[in-house]
Amino acid sequence: MSNSKTTVSSAGEPVAAGLSAAQLIEFYRLMYLSRRSDDREILLKRQQKIFFQISCAGHEALLVAAGLAMKPGYDWFFPYYRDRALCLALGNTVEEQLLQAVGAADDPASGGRQMPSHWTSRRLNIVSPSSSTATQCLHAVGCAEAGRYFTQHPEAAKKADGDYREFKDVKFHADEVVYVSIGEGSTSQGEFWESLNTASNSKLPVLYVVEDNGYAISTPVEANTPGGNISRLIANFPNFHFAEVDGTDAVASYEAMVEAVAYCRSGKGPALVHGHVVRPYSHSLSDDERHYRSEEELQADALRDPISRMQMWLLREGILDAQGINELERKVDEEVQHASDRALAAVLPQPDTILRHVYSEDFDPTVASLVREIEPTADSNERTMLDLINACLHDEMRRDERIVIFGEDVADATRDKELRAGNLKGKGGVFKVTAGLQKEFGNDRAWNSPLAEANITGRAIGMAVRGMKPVVEIQFFDYIWPAMHQMRNELSVMRWRSNGQFSCPLVMRVPIGGYLTGGSIYHSQSGESIFTHTPGVRVIMPSNALDAIGLLRTAIRCDDPVLFLEHKRLYRETFGRSAYPGPNYTIPFGKAKTVKEGKDLTVITYGAVVPRALQAAQRMQREKGVDVEVIDLRSLSPYDWEAIATSVRKTSKVIVAHEDMLSWGYGAEIAARIGDELFHDLDAPVRRVGSMDTFVAYQPLLEDVILPQPEHLFQAMSDLAAF
Repeated sequence: MSNSKTTVSSAGEPVAAGLSAAQLIEFYRLMYLSRRSDDREILLKRQQKIFFQISCAGHEALLVAAGLAMKPGYDWFFPYYRDRALCLALGNTVEEQLLQAVGAADDPASGGRQMPSHWTSRRLNIVSPSSSTATQCLHAVGCAEAGRYFTQHPEAAKKADGDYREFKDVKFHADEVVYVSIGEGSTSQGEFWESLNTASNSKLPVLYVVEDNGYAISTPVEANTPGGNISRLIANFPNFHFAEVDGTDAVASYEAMVEAVAYCRSGKGPALVHGHVVRPYSHSLSDDERHYRSEEELQADALRDPISRMQMWLLREGILDAQGINELERKVDEEVQHASDRALAAVLPQPDTILRHVYSEDFDPTVASLVREIEPTADSNERTMLDLINACLHDEMRRDERIVIFGEDVADATRDKELRAGNLKGKGGVFKVTAGLQKEFGNDRAWNSPLAEANITGRAIGMAVRGMKPVVEIQFFDYIWPAMHQMRNELSVMRWRSNGQFSCPLVMRVPIGGYLTGGSIYHSQSGESIFTHTPGVRVIMPSNALDAIGLLRTAIRCDDPVLFLEHKRLYRETFGRSAYPGPNYTIPFGKAKTVKEGKDLTVITYGAVVPRALQAAQRMQREKGVDVEVIDLRSLSPYDWEAIATSVRKTSKVIVAHEDMLSWGYGAEIAARIGDELFHDLDAPVRRVGSMDTFVAYQPLLEDVILPQPEHLFQAMSDLAAF
């Protein structure tokens, strides 16, 4: 154990590292409770009474130290699956943990939705984790940013009626610390490094705990980390406090944690504690470490087991005798047995609850009450989609102080003093959509992010969990892919996997699409069907200025995450311009718009294909006397099936058109459902029009052939009309 000065004392007085004898005994009890809980789960898994097990064994001293150094329900926690002992130290019970292992309805972490060891507690501020280790590092950074923001703007934490704020309790403390842990293997993930950059630059009170047991499943540390030591790699990050400690030594671990937490609370910046621990059990019960670890290595680890080390230290220091140890361990075993019995008898979740908490149950963005009349305003000039999106952002930021805007180049100027002095004109986004926001609201509400899309998205998730409303920008849809991990495994599933305890209602604005002349491969992409295939996220794509402002306002006031796709070609188009409709104009999601009525044929489309479909429909009327109905979906998830069905029943012929590639595109789902549910209403096969199954070329001649044009739509309409 540690070389800290140790003295035997009467009850209540410090013995080691500021801990009394009673506290040290409780320290050991929590460690032993964690180990015996692991052992019980291993037994239950072998009895096929639970379905997965992954243990905390060997990490207990480091994690109990962290839990005792911090404040549950005051500080915030983003743990990973080895953190059983931390959560027990914070106040999680063995029964709660075993309820998760059996997948019970009363599992307080997820109601049977998450695997065991995915710790969650609204009461203790333990935020629901995923199995994708390292993603949580960015959430922790965003969480710390939110705590700082509410401390500086306490009025923003107040409740308000009529939007997501009604359902977001905000609690914050000026000296709160955000804990995030990670296995050494996951420090290879880019999101870990992206989080270090932001935590360092912003001096955020984030406590990183790297639990280094020498292995990433079967990959040893020297193959994972250059030089075999993560502490050496990160030592030059500014504003950080670093500590490297024997994580099997309870007293040394506690001293390191107390010092690190104090540094974070002081406002000096983040801290990182690198704890060298052991892994006496295999990675999980699905693994057998004897296939890749020698017997000599396993025996060496056994000598460093934190349970036996602390037990011997307590005996040696006279804090407990053998009888006291035996009595403590007997009581722990009884506690685990009783908890196991209750968990195994618990009621299982009902199948009819499966779809609960995919989306908010508090705020329905599809309700008719969101249809608002256009307000007469002094400004009757017709404005572009870009203008009205910008106006909406200004309106909503004035209304709601929880809204922050960030992304690549979205600020007017990062150097705020020069901007205020009038030395800089300001940028406000590569398309100028966010122009003027920083000037009006300041650089703590509108700022430039690093060039890192996962960083933007992960931080926004952490902020939204705390009750903020991030409205972030991904500069081009083509570069959304680094954020895909955060979007698919974190953003979309947070509410569902926590059984409604946590949610992240944010807005991601993303310029999308081609028809740019010269946009080429990396500035012309579509791919909205990938995200409509993601439960938990609303996907919106307007085709005109009025719809853009109304739908964006609904997105911002919504209690769900929203992917708001803005077609770049439509930003400044004369098509679809509109006067400003007032600061409360909203449009419900899932309601299509009939932009041209007709009786002979239906075209279902959205985005930049809408004006092209209108051109083709007008030509059909002129040249062939065919009356084509054009429906603009506007909202892709949810979408307006009733509007589609009504039109198809009327015309009996239908084309589904979109800019994305034809194969496996969004239209395939619509076409399949029409064929499935409206087959007897059809007089012809459902037709689809989309891009060629290739990439968008730079040469305009090639781009025009690749993307759907009015003549492509006209030909499809002609063929279908003649069927």
